[in-house]
Amino acid sequence: MDTTTDRPFSELLRTATRAQHTEAENSGFLTSMLGGGLGVEAYARYTEQLWFVYTALEEPAHALRDDPVAGPFVRPELMRLPALERDLARLRGPGWRAGLTPLPAAEEYAARVTACAREWPAGYVAHHYTRYLGDLSGGQVIRGAAEKNWGFAPKGDGVRFYVFDAIPNPAAFKRDYRARLDAVPVDGPGRRRVVEECRRAFACNTALLRGLEREFAATARTL
Repeated sequence: MDTTTDRPFSELLRTATRAQHTEAENSGFLTSMLGGGLGVEAYARYTEQLWFVYTALEEPAHALRDDPVAGPFVRPELMRLPALERDLARLRGPGWRAGLTPLPAAEEYAARVTACAREWPAGYVAHHYTRYLGDLSGGQVIRGAAEKNWGFAPKGDGVRFYVFDAIPNPAAFKRDYRARLDAVPVDGPGRRRVVEECRRAFACNTALLRGLEREFAATARTL
């Protein structure tokens, strides 16, 4: 329980970031992309940016698996890089790595995740929480829109990032994840820092979406 509010930590995180969560979900880029106002190139570019973020999240995971704070959240069934790389091969072809270019916001986002993984495991948990629980929830809306807009096979290459085959019951998994948040061995001041890092994670994501919105603004205006 949070020492200042007597609320479960997972509930505190959810309520403290609700406004930023809504802002990200309603970003101009996502709205245009999911509504079909942008072509598949915008989706491919978005997927590229996710690769940089998830590389920062997943490359340190092995080293953190025995950490008392971050370790309980390192779950192999969540790992997204193999699926992302299959999607990029579908979207960009077998030489997809050669053309990868991060937006400045993606570089900053990845750098922050890397710094937390190296120096502050509780901060890493903040980024882990904001990304993976979002993928299990709102990410399914993106998958459905991508399949509809660009003809990807249901749950096939191109949208595999959003497919969690190793999690047969997402609702139960999320309940377990939140229970792990509630039990995280961090004191009151430490938990307040984690709340602020969650807000920072959402800000990083919003900056990334705004960068993509600027990049595709001319395309959106012509449609």
